[in-house]
Amino acid sequence: MSDRITVEELSELMKKSAGVTVPPEDLRQRYDTGFDTFGIDSLALLGIVGELENRYGTPMPPDAEKSKTPQQFLELVNSVLLAGA
Repeated sequence: MSDRITVEELSELMKKSAGVTVPPEDLRQRYDTGFDTFGIDSLALLGIVGELENRYGTPMPPDAEKSKTPQQFLELVNSVLLAGA
């Protein structure tokens, strides 16, 4: 496990926590597209945040589930993970 979340890991978490399949290459190409375009809402993001907290044993930012895009989400979550590394 690395000290930052990758696009591939986010793609896997989207499938596991929200049941939404978005291949990593599509996610990378549409990095700044709203989560709602992918069918991900704040409740789904909350599930992803919970999974990350369990995996890493680190509280995620309180507003992570309000992120609008994959880019915004990864920057916010990775800043917390890198600070704790």
